Amino acid sequence: MNAREVEKCVDAFGTDVYRFCLKLCADKADAEDLYQQTFLKALETEWTLDWEKNPKALFFSLAYNLWRSDRRKWARRNAIAPCSNYETETETVAHSGENMEETYLQKELIAEVRQIIRTLPEKFQVPLILYYLSDCSIEQIAMILRKPSGTVKSRLFKGRNLMKKRLEDAGYER
Repeated sequence: MNAREVEKCVDAFGTDVYRFCLKLCADKADAEDLYQQTFLKALETEWTLDWEKNPKALFFSLAYNLWRSDRRKWARRNAIAPCSNYETETETVAHSGENMEETYLQKELIAEVRQIIRTLPEKFQVPLILYYLSDCSIEQIAMILRKPSGTVKSRLFKGRNLMKKRLEDAGYER
């Protein structure tokens, strides 16, 4: 790919790729690194981009494969010399006019859902992120993951059931 094609891709769907990277990494700095690596990898390859075949899915696939490679590398390194990372989150103050209790409960539910998604096995986590947060179709997810669409549907179903069960175990019922 040449620089003009990559620039056109960044303009066309760069925000969607960044949002996907952010959901995968769950950390802004790591997501920015993954985003840059994705477009750099596209620039380094000798591919010719076919705008008829959904190039957005190609970049999602690149980002996913780079993320997976980094996770494997981290797991190998962590097996040799374990290290820990302490996360700090800042809480925002609710605007006047909003119900403080409802806002707090909503934020707590969102944090719980994010935590559950992070703890799901990768084979359920990635399809859920792509389907619900990146608005990809089943066929696009199948192309990104290189799996049959039936497998993607099955993983979405099982992932939703796992999330539902874990939310119910945590005391959230609908």
